[in-house]
Amino acid sequence: MKKQFFYSVWLAGGLWLADKSYAQELSYYLPDSIKYNAAIPTPEVVMGHKFGQWHMSHDKMVYYLRALAAASNRVKLEEFGYTYEGRPQLLLIITSPKNQANLENLRREHLKLTDPTQSNSLSLENMPVVVWLAATIHGNEQSGVGAMVLTAYHLAAAQNIRIEEMLDKMIILMEPCQNPDGMNRFSTWVNMHKSIGNTITDPAAREFNEVWPSARTNHYWFDLNRDWLPAQHLESRNRLVKYHQWKPNVVADQHEMGTNATYFFMPGEPIRTNPITPPINQEITARFARYHASFMNRIQSLYYTKEGFDDFYYGKGSTYPDGNGAIGILFEQASSRGHAQESDNGVLTYPFTIRNQLATCLSTLQASYDLRVELLRMQRDFFQSAISEAASSPIKGYAFGDAYDRVRTHHFVELLRRHQIEVYQLKSRLQIGGQTFDPTTAYIVPTAQPQYRLIRAIFEKTTGNYYKDSLFYDVTTWTMPLAFGLSYAEIRTPINTLLGNKIEGMPTMPKGEVIGGVSSYAYIFEYDEYYAPQALYEVLSKNLIARVAAQPFEIQTAEGTKRRFNTGAIVVMAGSNLQSTYDLMKNIAAQTGVNIYAVNTGLAEVGPDLGGRYFQKVRKPVILLFGGQGTNSYDVGEIWYLLDSRFRIPVTIVDLRDASKANLDRYNVIIMANGNYSEVGQSLQNRLKNWVQNGGTLLAIEEAVSWAVRNGLTEAAFKQEKRDSTQITNLPYGQLDNWAGAQQMSGSIFEARLDLTHPLAYGYRSPSISLFKNNKLFLKKGNNAAVNPIYYGENPLQSGYVSKQNYEQIKNSAVLHVSAQGRGRVISMTDSPNFRAFWYGGTKLFMNAIFFGNLIRTSFGNPITQEED
Repeated sequence: MKKQFFYSVWLAGGLWLADKSYAQELSYYLPDSIKYNAAIPTPEVVMGHKFGQWHMSHDKMVYYLRALAAASNRVKLEEFGYTYEGRPQLLLIITSPKNQANLENLRREHLKLTDPTQSNSLSLENMPVVVWLAATIHGNEQSGVGAMVLTAYHLAAAQNIRIEEMLDKMIILMEPCQNPDGMNRFSTWVNMHKSIGNTITDPAAREFNEVWPSARTNHYWFDLNRDWLPAQHLESRNRLVKYHQWKPNVVADQHEMGTNATYFFMPGEPIRTNPITPPINQEITARFARYHASFMNRIQSLYYTKEGFDDFYYGKGSTYPDGNGAIGILFEQASSRGHAQESDNGVLTYPFTIRNQLATCLSTLQASYDLRVELLRMQRDFFQSAISEAASSPIKGYAFGDAYDRVRTHHFVELLRRHQIEVYQLKSRLQIGGQTFDPTTAYIVPTAQPQYRLIRAIFEKTTGNYYKDSLFYDVTTWTMPLAFGLSYAEIRTPINTLLGNKIEGMPTMPKGEVIGGVSSYAYIFEYDEYYAPQALYEVLSKNLIARVAAQPFEIQTAEGTKRRFNTGAIVVMAGSNLQSTYDLMKNIAAQTGVNIYAVNTGLAEVGPDLGGRYFQKVRKPVILLFGGQGTNSYDVGEIWYLLDSRFRIPVTIVDLRDASKANLDRYNVIIMANGNYSEVGQSLQNRLKNWVQNGGTLLAIEEAVSWAVRNGLTEAAFKQEKRDSTQITNLPYGQLDNWAGAQQMSGSIFEARLDLTHPLAYGYRSPSISLFKNNKLFLKKGNNAAVNPIYYGENPLQSGYVSKQNYEQIKNSAVLHVSAQGRGRVISMTDSPNFRAFWYGGTKLFMNAIFFGNLIRTSFGNPITQEED
């Protein structure tokens, strides 16, 4: 008979509560059969109010958990990182005092499960199971963090021999809040709008309707629950370090959904489970579901499984564990989005949502305890079978690298190493699949290693029969080498002779250097390296003159050697203070990885001279980015993060509602990220048109292109959508919803062709680029390469699912359009080149629009003159 550790009686209660304030005593939440140690502080004592009466701020949570850890020998508190706003990321380690005293040895022993060379010798009978409980990765989903705090108190203070037995066989890792900055924004919002004399439950109340950008996201307005695999943000990177230090067996990830819903827990849609995930994962997840159902039944809460949500994208907190030998479980609670809100099911209260989440915390722990040995065995078998599956696979490894961009390659190696994937330098030159990889710039990832399945998830292209369904909760593909714009190839022969030095730890960022010493004339650098735009901005911000080469050329360097430079190379004049300019260039090279060459002449050996018409002066961009209601905060955040954090380029974010007060003349680049721009009136439209006419560069992305087309700011035009009504003829009513869902563009990868001589292609060496498309915007393609320098060809799909109807529209459509308006330019991009910050391959395209957009000519007949600069 299995022991029930958490309660024998738990009073039932629905959504409607008698207490007008809706605040509850701890007895409402906690099992009433348990006695608690009075020496352990309750949340109420430390926070100064009933639990659930107010939303916790992050600092109150931290304050309480520190007090809890100080009072209990079952609890250890670690700060494993800090957010952009400087808030600590916390991990509670909860286990028996005996285990606490031996924690490091237990951790090391547990990690042997993931090492096939050691795992067979392990005894599983007495090994603790490791369970990771996490909540509130979306800052405005705070029932989870409430449940975490109560779970921590319950485990720390419960005086019960059965709980002590449980803690002896479990190590519970609790990350109570995965998004501290978002949590703090939300608690401030709902608390500042809470009526004290009355409880307002009207859904129209301001308390339940956050202003843009909402508190869901982190500081840069990113959805951190999509960042587990890309790992672009501080919070994610810090978390992954701790995750792989422990490699838990179970990960419970608590979320919220719409107010009128009930409660969801995994398993999700069975047909949409990632095919890389072993079947036993879903079998055990289904067994966990029976525990969740039992606990929810006792408090008479509604719930459901196997609908809507899925385990496909490995970048989410509930699916990433599936690719790492663990069970990932998503929980979704209908959200009160405040303290108490009317819903289809009655008044949904914050305390009620906390109690539901607490119930599934406790059911997760009960199931993990009961299934402990099976979970440990599953993890051991997962990594052992990875080696055998890799051995039977025809693919023995992957080669990748960019001969011209060491930094972009470096960041990809970083990503692999964050996921504990073994990477080696290429030992000797390799020619494969029509590509050549050089040992100085390329790497090898062998498939025969414990992280084989995650390697597949990162490298494989997925099309056709890979998909068992045409509906997706998130993206349909994420092939990372394509996202990074890297050349890569499958290796189907033995690779041992190709393996050079193994990359240990995290790789070191490449550093550039100034070659040739102090120049008396100019410095030149190629525009290939990823951070070349940062280098260019640093030069311009110091008021030095920079010009960009519209033609390749060859020139003698200060070292006395002749060197060829490609189209897009940047020429920086040395100026009057030669030593100061050299010191600046030296610092830029070290910071960006860009090699800079000193030259003492402007006379080219081959090609145009440095002072001629093919070297166009680059202006320093002064950038305005529209934000606020009418724009998509995710897309605005991607651009803000890219410019501010990655390239250190200042950008002014102006709310659309305040745009009428902004002096547009102080900017020469305006960016309209994805959005409907419903807040833009006729006055601002006219001002934008005049601003462009006077020489500004307007960059419109995704739905902003639709707005620009409708309002006459661009000559771009869309292809007419071809509707095939025969596809739904005779379909039953119950299938119409699925048919419509299959026509959505959840996100796939397409190859575009680009004109390498065009200013928007400066810094690219290949005539193809991989772009991510997740919308139904299809631009007409003309015959003028100046206007449409990038386009999709006849068979552009590289990876992902796309319906036949949408694919026909994508074929032979333009990716972007350049429209000349007076002295200015409007550049329209239908697909975001910055998707979720990991689309490194599209970054240069975006940055070129900022730096070189004003240099693009769309009509020809007269040669370029210096006056046109």
